[in-house]
Amino acid sequence: MARRPVAMLGLVVPLLVAGAAGAAGLLVTVGEVTETTAVVWARPPGEGPVTVEARAAAGGPAVTGGATASAKRGGQTVKIPLSGFRPATRYGYTLRASGDTVEGEFVTAPAGDQAARVHLQWSGDLGGGGFCRSVEGGYPIFRTMARVRPDFFLFVGDTIYADHPCKEPGNVPGANFVARSLDEFRRRHHYNREEPAVQEFFRLTSVYAIWDDHEVRNDFSGPSEPLMPVGRRAFIEYWPIAPPEEEPTRLYRKFRWGRLLEVFILDTRQYRSPNTDLDGPGKTMLGAAQRRWLVDNVTASTALWKLVVSSVSLSIPKARSGAGDSWSNASVFGIPQEGGTGFAVERDAILRRLREGGVKNLVFLVTDVHHAELIRHHPTPAWSFHEFVAGPLSAGLGRPRPLDEGLNPRSLFATARVNNFGEIVIEPGTLAVRLMGEDGSMLGSHTLGAE
Repeated sequence: MARRPVAMLGLVVPLLVAGAAGAAGLLVTVGEVTETTAVVWARPPGEGPVTVEARAAAGGPAVTGGATASAKRGGQTVKIPLSGFRPATRYGYTLRASGDTVEGEFVTAPAGDQAARVHLQWSGDLGGGGFCRSVEGGYPIFRTMARVRPDFFLFVGDTIYADHPCKEPGNVPGANFVARSLDEFRRRHHYNREEPAVQEFFRLTSVYAIWDDHEVRNDFSGPSEPLMPVGRRAFIEYWPIAPPEEEPTRLYRKFRWGRLLEVFILDTRQYRSPNTDLDGPGKTMLGAAQRRWLVDNVTASTALWKLVVSSVSLSIPKARSGAGDSWSNASVFGIPQEGGTGFAVERDAILRRLREGGVKNLVFLVTDVHHAELIRHHPTPAWSFHEFVAGPLSAGLGRPRPLDEGLNPRSLFATARVNNFGEIVIEPGTLAVRLMGEDGSMLGSHTLGAE
């Protein structure tokens, strides 16, 4: 099945999928891209060898790799680590398996000392509230995002809604169940991944994904959730994530994109205390090891901008039946509460350490609340940071609400009732953020000058 050719720096890459498209086709996602490495994820329609070959648009030797897909291992998914790329270079690749061929592209990160322009997108929340793959248009927001051609995409949680059956009329069949077994979690990931607009985008753009609650169950809390291990396994299988061998379930990580940007991706789920616990020094969302990792690495970063990816908001209250799910302890009116069940004590301790460490140009990217907002926090007279909120990609729509006054927030822009994604462009002296609607319209924007 031929797709529209894409010209890239003199190299024409026809996005070709030989054989049947959709459920029967060869699925691909590229992720964890660095200056010289990448991970190619694939799920072919049958078992057997999977090969990939990547070449730079300007020529040079090919980078190749391969793996063998097996239904008994990873649900027939494979991950192919590749190395030997050149920094700041666009590569076209060819993936072959089961008689099918897919061609796509991605761009590698600039060298750490290169002050190169950065262009990224982020969002989350795909297929919730009955807004699953529509028969008529699928997930159209991904076609809009593909037109923009970012360097990479941050998929910030709720990449599936395993706990919500897609039973509404007008949706593509295949997801009308609540996942409880490994096979069912895999099927929910496959349902979203095989959508043609999603695949079109993922063949053009590398992805860094992290989970939130709906990859397992709504508002789940780490070790207290019986389904967490199986949901985590399916998530790791279905994304091009490469945890360290000594910690095969670790999801928090960082990556550098030249001299201007370093990104720190948090896992806000698998280590967290029960949401019902009262907040205090012993309550944690990150766990002790991840918390130390975050503070130490952000403080030590030499990048101009530090982006921390948190699937849940720092300042937007979210609690149900006395169980706090976001960092905030504030009431629905934004007033901090004593005896709350959020994670504000840990949040404030982290922010205090970052402030004391002299961290500047700090931005948190979040999703989860199903509306878009740009926020500036000024918790002390001499120190501030920003929190940018995007989403949903396709889910029930939320609305802005009072922000946690404990962070001395100022909402710079907020909007609701529209599927959306965020876009950031970083130049040597500025960071420009735009919130974009599903149709490509700009909803709101703001530009920060680097300190």
